[in-house]
Amino acid sequence: MHAGNDVLGEIELLAASKVEKTSGVWIDGQYLGYLKELKGLVQPGVKQVVRVALEKDLRVQFPTVTAEVKLSVTPERAAVFVDGIFAGHVAEFGGIGRALLVAPGRRKITISLTGYQTFETEVTLVANQKFKIQTELTKGGVPTTPVPDQE
Repeated sequence: MHAGNDVLGEIELLAASKVEKTSGVWIDGQYLGYLKELKGLVQPGVKQVVRVALEKDLRVQFPTVTAEVKLSVTPERAAVFVDGIFAGHVAEFGGIGRALLVAPGRRKITISLTGYQTFETEVTLVANQKFKIQTELTKGGVPTTPVPDQE
């Protein structure tokens, strides 16, 4: 018996700004990619429109002393997690004048994208240290993407 791959429904994600369009999307705890590139399944024959607007979390405090992690990873749209918390996409942390700033100490860095094997590493960084991660995610496999902390 051949299982069909028919689209039974659709989710249209509408974003007002670049911030929302380049935000990561998780469904059932799995990271799928940028908001602007996704469509998904819902009820048969029904199209759901979801309007997306993001607000800054004023509770977040950034460290005053940091270490710098440069990323050179393909594909650049992969999600970056630091200690299990979503930090952004690879493209935000590579190139001239761009880097992931983290508090010194032991950090677990995970890079994940649906359809690719997840990359994980642990690094111990000191204040003002510069560190580079360079890799190419391998296609295939079942990614194990951490779910961002919910409050």
